[in-house]
Amino acid sequence: MKFSELELDPKVLQAVEEAGYETPTPIQAQAIPEALKGRDVLGIAQTGTGKTASFTLPMISLLAKGRARARMPRSLILCPTRELAAQVAENFEIYGKYHKLTMALLIGGVSFKDQDKLIDRGVDVLIATPGRLLDHFERGKLMLTGVQVMVVDEADRMLDMGFIPDIERIFSLTPFTRQTLFFSATMPPEITRLTEQFLHNPIRIEVARQASTAETVTQGVCMFRPSRRDKADTEKRALLRAMIDGEGDKFRNAIVFCNRKRDVGILFKSLQKYGYNCGALHGDLDQSVRTATLNAFRDGGIKILVASDVAARGLDIPNVSHVFNFDLPMHAEDYVHRIGRTGRAGREGIALAICSPYDQKYLDKIEELIGKQVPRRELPEGVVAPEQPEAAETIDEERRDRRRRGGDSRKRRGDDADAPAQKQQNKSEAPAPSSEDTTPRRAPERDRRRGEKRDDKPVVGLGDHVPDFLLRPVPVRSTRKSASSQTEGQDEDSDSEAA
Repeated sequence: MKFSELELDPKVLQAVEEAGYETPTPIQAQAIPEALKGRDVLGIAQTGTGKTASFTLPMISLLAKGRARARMPRSLILCPTRELAAQVAENFEIYGKYHKLTMALLIGGVSFKDQDKLIDRGVDVLIATPGRLLDHFERGKLMLTGVQVMVVDEADRMLDMGFIPDIERIFSLTPFTRQTLFFSATMPPEITRLTEQFLHNPIRIEVARQASTAETVTQGVCMFRPSRRDKADTEKRALLRAMIDGEGDKFRNAIVFCNRKRDVGILFKSLQKYGYNCGALHGDLDQSVRTATLNAFRDGGIKILVASDVAARGLDIPNVSHVFNFDLPMHAEDYVHRIGRTGRAGREGIALAICSPYDQKYLDKIEELIGKQVPRRELPEGVVAPEQPEAAETIDEERRDRRRRGGDSRKRRGDDADAPAQKQQNKSEAPAPSSEDTTPRRAPERDRRRGEKRDDKPVVGLGDHVPDFLLRPVPVRSTRKSASSQTEGQDEDSDSEAA
């Protein structure tokens, strides 16, 4: 099947051909005809299969007729991240260049004033993240009663980021007669409940098993065990560098995923220190920095992109050769999305991961989700595993037990069984103190408790170096009550003497 057989608008077909596409992907071939009929669509497909074009192409064709009104967009696309929203906007610019459709992008990190100007003119297509969209609505700058087509992209990521209450509120603000297109790579129970509540008799299109990985991606995992706990992070970063260097000519560029934003910054600086051409991407960066970094990676100016899960969903960078999971994700579904950044559009890709003993439980969940074992890889040359990890673990365990019980090892071994008798013997053998011996000494028990050695040296005080403020007399101020009490006492004494 070709795009020309999908009954799209001729101007849309021309833009698609100029973009270099001739044959639609399975999700596109099944979703586009149903969307053109005006039906609600529930699309489930693994990442990298072209879900974005599945709703942008029919939406442009449906909106070709009509006119936008101020503050009332005709269509709405919700995306979980700023990067994905910006990418959807780029797709509309490419496929809708022969139409006079207006578009606005509402994302964080951009001035409200500029976005308000676009909304006031009236837009046909509104692309937004849920938080910024509700901000405009609550400020009275936006009405959603004119929405004809509504799209929710990467719905499972919306669930992970906690956007489901916002999505439910946005649905309630749109007309009941709208057409809804719902796309996701996985379908957790919460997302299923949402589709049953807001989609009307949708057609379900599932072109791949849920949470399946692309066959074009070669997977692998290195089982890593640090020699010592305090060296785990350093050795793990050394292992990553060895894995990158070991790929040789197959390596063109890569995305390295970390679980935490702090780790993204640390790993980025470490790779820079060793001469790697890299950039960092996470949610705390300014939007202009995030956009510039992503564009530099697309254009080849950056070879390694160290990122959090903000780059795991929906980003279409076709020529990524490798994906490295420096940290295995805590949610197994995120693994599917991460490795989906490579092997896109039929290309070959490689996805490698590092699994420490702490991450074993995450690896088990990933293998259970994808239905197969991730192939194990040997450690690269120059990376030597510790010879006796069990001994180190035993030592750490003993230290933890000692801290928990609050005693030393002698008490646990029972060496103090004769302690009372020994103590009594030492007490009886100790010489009686002489009356002439006036040297103050600390109690032996206190010496042992503080870990100090007992000696016969006299305790030296402050001597001539006593500060002046310690030698000042302390004035005693008497109150009226005390003075009167003293007077009464004197009277009583005199009376008793007289008697």
